[in-house]
Amino acid sequence: MRVLIIQNWTKLPLLLLASIFFAASANAQSAVIVRPGAPGEETKKLPADTRPNLPPTSKKDVEFMQGMIMHHAQAVEMTDLIAERSDNSDIKLIGGRITKSQSDEMEFMKRWLEARGQSTEMKMDAGSSHGGHDQGGHQAATHQMPGMLSPEQMKALKEAKGREFELLFLKGMIQHHEGALVMVKDLHGSAGTAQDAELFNFASDVDSGQRAEIKSMQNLLERFNVEKKP
Repeated sequence: MRVLIIQNWTKLPLLLLASIFFAASANAQSAVIVRPGAPGEETKKLPADTRPNLPPTSKKDVEFMQGMIMHHAQAVEMTDLIAERSDNSDIKLIGGRITKSQSDEMEFMKRWLEARGQSTEMKMDAGSSHGGHDQGGHQAATHQMPGMLSPEQMKALKEAKGREFELLFLKGMIQHHEGALVMVKDLHGSAGTAQDAELFNFASDVDSGQRAEIKSMQNLLERFNVEKKP
């Protein structure tokens, strides 16, 4: 007989929980799940199909994740422009890191939202296009999110090449990253948010990671500006 002892449902990582319940489902005939009681209380035997209660999620939590998906998507759109517009190895290195980290983070955010029955797309304001994929909706959301480049900035970036592109890219991505820091600060500054350990840790990682990348891009931008001087 298999016995699974669960001490604290809310602090178990989702992957571990999934593994536990997959095992429980596969061994439904013999699996026994028990939850230890408080001091002086008996251990309780739970049904094999017991599911955990996810940590409380606020509307602000959901909006943060939905908004950050769109925010990250623009960053990846910007890094995709590098290959045909710059030969600089430092720009390519920074772009590669941003592409990898933010693509992975977008997948995490989508899984987090889907596990809670939430849409992975942010709702547009009344009067704008829905879904975030048509141009009207995307532009409306762009103006709502701190740091995101305007359509005019994106157009200028796409039309530039060489050092002009590299300078616009660095300035634009620094602006973009600083906007993400504002979003994290706003999340942590709102009452009742980020009670979920996964969300809290993710937002903290975004903050520390993007601060480090801002510093790297500022150093590179300073170097480029020095090289420009006669």
